[in-house]
Formats: sequence, structure tokens, C-alpha cells
Amino acid sequence: MTVENKVVAITGASSGIGRATAKLLAARGAAVVLGARRGAVLEELAAEIASGGGAAACRATDVRRRADLEALVATAVAQFGRLDAIVNNAGTGPISRFDALRVDDWDEMIDVNLRGTLYGIAAALPVFARQEHGHVINVVSTAGLRILPTMGVYAATKNAVRTATEALRQEAGPSLRVTEVSPGMVSTNFAESITDETVREAMAGRMSGTAMEPEAVARAILFALEQPAEVDVGSIVIRPTAQG
Repeated sequence: MTVENKVVAITGASSGIGRATAKLLAARGAAVVLGARRGAVLEELAAEIASGGGAAACRATDVRRRADLEALVATAVAQFGRLDAIVNNAGTGPISRFDALRVDDWDEMIDVNLRGTLYGIAAALPVFARQEHGHVINVVSTAGLRILPTMGVYAATKNAVRTATEALRQEAGPSLRVTEVSPGMVSTNFAESITDETVREAMAGRMSGTAMEPEAVARAILFALEQPAEVDVGSIVIRPTAQG
């Protein structure tokens, strides 16, 4: 039960859950391949990991572009010879009420949260098929388990990923593992993406004193990854004890 020497690609790796996951996996001996839009931040993180004795590569990645995900996976194979897992973590949450009609924000959530995850799956599956092993981990959200006002489109994108994840798990066969991780409130920059000022302030207030640190979610991802090949952890829900 170890991730030592595994090669793991992570989207949304420049901050929050993705960054915490990259640092934890690298500390446990995995080679991490970092993807996010902020290339300079990724390079700093990769250098930090390398200075601590870890193995890391990075590539600027916009998950809204399929070619970027293909390039991220290709970087893993070129640098480390294979890809053992992909963590589709990149996400955005400019939530609002439906009658605010922030349709551009709806499109952004669909493109990043849903389409970006599907592009990650599409990029990794051919490599996993050639290797006859692999692990897809999709970061979803408890927002899809308990639907709240302002969360409609965000929860819809996350539940769409949840549905796709379960279908992939059933299609996968004996050599591909598939896991969904559903975090509750996490202390990240999630609220910064909210364009509705009233909703942004309300979310910041809800998270203050309640949200858990992203390292908690990183440990859940590690748990799924470190299981033996014949063990598939299908779903993990992790939330702050104080969250309703």
C-alpha cells in the first residue's frame, strides 16, 4: 500500500486541493506531473518539490482545451515512461442564483468542471489501455449531494461528473480503477471565482471557521491511490465535521 514510484498527473495543481495533493504524493515517493493555467506558479511548485528530493514535471494546462490535457499526459509519459493515475481536480465555482442570469459563468463551469474532466479521461484512457493499468480520480463535490440555492449549475456539473465516473467504473474492466472524491467546504480560493458580490460575501462567511484544509482532501486521494491493484475505492465523501 504505497504510491512510491507511481506517476500521477494532477490538474488544477497550482493551488488548493491540487497543490496539496501534489506535495503529499511527492513526499510519499510518487512522481507528479502538474497541470494548471498558471505556468509560472507550476514551475515554482515543481522546483520546490525537486528541492525536497521529489520528482515533478509541469506543463501549463487549460482544461477547456483537449489538446492541453493530451499534452499533459504526453509529458508524463515522456518524462517518466508511463502514467499510473490522473487526478481530474481542476474546477471553478462562480455560483449565483438562476435569475441573476450569469450565463457566461454557467458556461465556464460546464467547460471547466465537466468538459475539462472528460478531456482528462479521454487523454489518459489510451495510455492506460496500452499499459493495461491505470487509475482515474475525479474530484467532485458534496454540493451535488445536498442541493442548495445558488449552487444549481455548479452542482449540476459536479453531478454530471459523478454520473460519468460511475459509468466509467462499470465499463473499466479489471485493470482500470475509478474513484470519485467529494469534498465539502475546503479552505481554498473557491470564493474568489464568484462574480456575484453578495453570493461571494455569503460564501466567504460560510467557509470562515468551518472549511477544512486542502491537505485533508489530499489524504483522501492518497488513500485511494495507495490501495493494492485489486482494490478499487469507488467513492469517498470528506467534509468538515462542522458542516451541515
